[in-house]
Amino acid sequence: MTNLARYTAADLPALMDRITRNSIGMDEYFDRLFNLHETTSNYPPYNIVNVSNVESRLELALAGFKKKEVYVYTEYGKLFIEGQKEDGESDTQYVHKGLAQRSFKRVWTLSDDVEVREVTFEDGLLRIVLGKIVPEHHARKDYL
Repeated sequence: MTNLARYTAADLPALMDRITRNSIGMDEYFDRLFNLHETTSNYPPYNIVNVSNVESRLELALAGFKKKEVYVYTEYGKLFIEGQKEDGESDTQYVHKGLAQRSFKRVWTLSDDVEVREVTFEDGLLRIVLGKIVPEHHARKDYL
């Protein structure tokens, strides 16, 4: 017989309530953890490319968007990408419309040691270079 308590999924809300009640200064981390399960749209399609151990690149396919219709900004440790499609009255009648050109808003949570280094928009592809901030005492130093 052990003194370990057995928890089930039904006990999780009460357990998390006890943990968050007794933690000071951890609210932001718990909010990030609890919001991981939120469903997100898969529009627009995107790639995350690992360029090196200190640099990544986020690529979004924004066919039909102009540069002035796309907004990229960071706030409170989150990367926001918004596309506001101008509603142009068109007389075009589509037989099949497979290219979505609707307004969108995507949000990614950035780690505390990640910064946006470069943003480019060319040929319908938005590229955002993300770099990891490496403290000087962690950076590689060659001596010989």
